[in-house]
Amino acid sequence: MMTGLSFGLTSAVISSLGIIVGLDTATSSKLAVVSALVLMAVADGLSDAMGIHLAEEAKDRDTPKEVWLSTVFTFLGVCGFTLTFIFPVIMFSSPLNIIVSVVWGLGLLSLLSYCIARQRNEGPLKVILEHNFIAIGVVVISYYLGLLLKTFLG
Repeated sequence: MMTGLSFGLTSAVISSLGIIVGLDTATSSKLAVVSALVLMAVADGLSDAMGIHLAEEAKDRDTPKEVWLSTVFTFLGVCGFTLTFIFPVIMFSSPLNIIVSVVWGLGLLSLLSYCIARQRNEGPLKVILEHNFIAIGVVVISYYLGLLLKTFLG
């Protein structure tokens, strides 16, 4: 269950931030960003759930019930957390919607990272910084890819 939820949250945050920043930069279209988030919530949620399902079965350590719980919670995590990013996109204009989305995403990752660090008896700051650094990298790469797409296709 925790595997699915933590994987789902992480996937949702990283992918959503990439979609929001990249698509907004390339198109400046709320419709495109919201549509991509909804489609991603379902398609990526199902894809990630299937991936976790197969990975858990391959480990051959969990019961079928535990495998299915991981599968369901992965889908719910990806789908549910991805859909939360729709609200800042709809409620705020660019670039404020991007700022709010990034703060929301980094906050979610920080909370998850804090819980993981505590569970492993590690200092939370290092874990939080490591995970947020990766997310910020995705944001920066997505921004420049959006610019590139806008330049060559826009």
